Amino acid sequence: KLTTSPSSTGTSDVATIAKNAMPSIVSITNMSVQEVQSFFGGTQQQESTNVGSGIIIGQTDSELLILTNNHVVEGNEKLTVSFVDNESVSAVIKGADSTRDIAVIAVKLSDIKDSTMKEIAIATLGDSDSLQVGEPVIAIGNALGFGQSVTTGVVSAKDRELTGFEGKLIQTDAAINPGNSGGALVNANGEVIGINSAKL
Repeated sequence: KLTTSPSSTGTSDVATIAKNAMPSIVSITNMSVQEVQSFFGGTQQQESTNVGSGIIIGQTDSELLILTNNHVVEGNEKLTVSFVDNESVSAVIKGADSTRDIAVIAVKLSDIKDSTMKEIAIATLGDSDSLQVGEPVIAIGNALGFGQSVTTGVVSAKDRELTGFEGKLIQTDAAINPGNSGGALVNANGEVIGINSAKL
């Protein structure tokens, strides 16, 4: 079994927190085929690639479970997960809730190299209800599809509501870019307290 990422309680050292959290963050590539209108009035199929992030949240006897945004993985023909050591494996959707923009995908343990298993970790989950406005947070994810990146900020507001989204949102001023979707928002203890879903 994987161990959880070590928690660095009481430290404000962003580099240490990020280093401890990164083994539990993955990059996700979603290849999909869409019907598009052609110039001459017919339709044709066009392949498109969507990139995002995910958080390793658990392990069963046969699978690694990864939390992400539904919009990162919906409509997929082929899902690929890349780990912190840049090894890539295919994944399948286990369940999704489009109203909350959340999905769980799975990777077979038998598809993951032993060397990769030594590099990755299950995320430590924190309590988002106990967040304070002004508390420092770190966003980690596959920004712009270039691989893992780290940005910092604070909790700007709690319990924000968004049209078409069921549930409450944490607002942060940490920079979020396309590709960050599905990645982790972590607190100063390195615990995941949110998932980066929307950029406004």
